[in-house]
Amino acid sequence: MEETRKRKSDGMSGQGANARKTKKPWQMPGKKFSSGPSIHPGDAGIWATCDMHREGQCTTELKDLFNDYAGLIYGNTAESNAAVLDDAQLGSDDIEAAISQEMQSLQNFKQEALFVPVKIDRNALVLFFKTREPVEPVSFVHRVCSDAMNKVTSQTTRHVKRLTPMTQMGKATGKSLEEVAKAVLAPVFHQDGVSAQKYAIRTTIRNNDTMRRDEVIKRVADLVGEPHTVDLKNYDRLILVDVYRTILGMSVVGGDYEKLKRFNIAEIYEPSSTVDASKTP
Repeated sequence: MEETRKRKSDGMSGQGANARKTKKPWQMPGKKFSSGPSIHPGDAGIWATCDMHREGQCTTELKDLFNDYAGLIYGNTAESNAAVLDDAQLGSDDIEAAISQEMQSLQNFKQEALFVPVKIDRNALVLFFKTREPVEPVSFVHRVCSDAMNKVTSQTTRHVKRLTPMTQMGKATGKSLEEVAKAVLAPVFHQDGVSAQKYAIRTTIRNNDTMRRDEVIKRVADLVGEPHTVDLKNYDRLILVDVYRTILGMSVVGGDYEKLKRFNIAEIYEPSSTVDASKTP
């Protein structure tokens, strides 16, 4: 009887141990990507929206599109940013030194690349590409969309939707909004010799419940100031403010923004009579 109770006790303790093992806290897979590139105050870049469940294909399409246009617009400047390992680098008998050289070259490539994709979220419909000089996001995106509208180029993207250039990024706070606005608005509205312009402000706020649309518009309008006036339909300049979670970005685009389908490249190539470009992602 003693031995029977002991065996039962041992069996139950073993089951308890197994049960405890199955109750380990679950970890979100996305956390392992947290060490990748991220968005910092002062960065510039381009937001892009894409088809659902096509984030990977969209990223690849944008890399190809952006690199092609970088070569077209900036020529040798863009080509010189490709980090290439030559035979001399990899011909060393010292394997450790060769590996070190290769890793350094890859690191240099990441630092020098004109476009760096930033992973925002798993299964997100929005992507972000950080840019660096000589790329100027507004003129760059305008060129891509203008060429598409004028049929200078054929469509090479299937899953890319809207492109939104961001001249400068910051934190999604009132203080940072003011800092970013001053930096972005000054060259357009506050330079000597700038005449009065009509402008509008358009905000996009995603996954953020602290920034209020009306408050953002009022703050930005106050910073634009006189002699410039608001005109929501026939504006000369459109100020884009994009807030996503804890970050915000701003840019100023031209009066042809609506003509260029609000930079919705999919709508430019395949205009839909039933779908309003303003309502697509």
